Amino acid sequence: MYAIRADHAFDGTRFLSDGATVIIDGEVIVGVEPARCELPDGVDVAVHSGTVLPGLIDCHTHLIADATFGGLERTPALSDDQLDAVIMESLRAHAAAGVTTVRDLGDRGYRTVAFREHPGLPRVVAAGPPLTTPSGHCHFLGGEVDGDVVRAVADHHDHGVEVIKIMASGGFATPESDQLGAQFSVADLTAIVEAGHAAGLPVVAHAHSLVGARNAVAAGVDGIEHFTCLTDTGPQIDDRFLEQVAAAGIAVDLTMGNDRAWHSALTPATLPPPMAKLMRLGGFDSFDAFYAVRLDLLSDLRRHGIRVVAGVDSGMGPIKPHGSVWRTVGEMTGAGFPVTEALATVTSGAADACGLAGTTGRLAVGCSADLLVIDHDLSETLDGLGRPRQVVIRGTRLV
Repeated sequence: MYAIRADHAFDGTRFLSDGATVIIDGEVIVGVEPARCELPDGVDVAVHSGTVLPGLIDCHTHLIADATFGGLERTPALSDDQLDAVIMESLRAHAAAGVTTVRDLGDRGYRTVAFREHPGLPRVVAAGPPLTTPSGHCHFLGGEVDGDVVRAVADHHDHGVEVIKIMASGGFATPESDQLGAQFSVADLTAIVEAGHAAGLPVVAHAHSLVGARNAVAAGVDGIEHFTCLTDTGPQIDDRFLEQVAAAGIAVDLTMGNDRAWHSALTPATLPPPMAKLMRLGGFDSFDAFYAVRLDLLSDLRRHGIRVVAGVDSGMGPIKPHGSVWRTVGEMTGAGFPVTEALATVTSGAADACGLAGTTGRLAVGCSADLLVIDHDLSETLDGLGRPRQVVIRGTRLV
């Protein structure tokens, strides 16, 4: 048994006025007391002047992608041992940045399932290969479905996945796919959702196109990833559609958290042709201009009461390195979210979206001892959120 004592604390939903002493026994939190509480003799105590909070959760990662350009697309050429090595390095990068749980939304050969609770590494909620249409987005990961979509869900369930990922539109990692169109009919999407729910699995949809997002809402998915809502005239998202998303209770992950130092290198001349074309259609002369629209959308989501969760699409190039989800917190506060709501999207809210409510994402008795300590008072500044003083994963102290 040991304890971590900090002058400031965020418990997953609110700041605790008296800080906190988090008492850990094995892999579990057994006590959350004020910072100045008395402890039994012999309990090892680490004392900090900063903030203790639950470990961060990245709701959208690709652990088999090494955060280089084209990393995901190269994975079919890698052996299982090579894929596992990339997964290990990806998880270590997450852990170093205070991420204690990730939701992997696209691997090959179900390789991430074996890393669900690897000692000393972040917990993995795995989707396996995403379900896609023949030659559709990320077909090279092995999730093509040509016919029985219900059987495809059953196959994933048999492999031990904890979430189903479906490609409701094309994507930029697959240039030949239709980024403005739809993959799967609404009927097939609905069948996938119903089969997933019958098996106890949530279903999230990749949707870059507006028609893909609309189809996903009609099918009753639990979450929408990207939510770019592209048309041939650029992103088109109106209040009525946002009201529908809110009424359906769908969680939205805009997959932000970019390392924006790379934005200046992303020009129409250097981007993949499909993305360059869409930037021209939308009238964006720089990637920063496109990203500004995404930041404005964050405000719109909050205004409509839509549940926002934080995922980066980490691994998809140097703009999205593993261990970047902390950046989304600053983006959300910049878009008008109170700091408590922004932090909840990467802790308790993310845990809920991953089916881990009561397991992680909160400083609470009975929850997994997943936490980090930051040098500063996070209620005053987010400085240092990506540079934790200490990280604990299921009771194991890493830093």
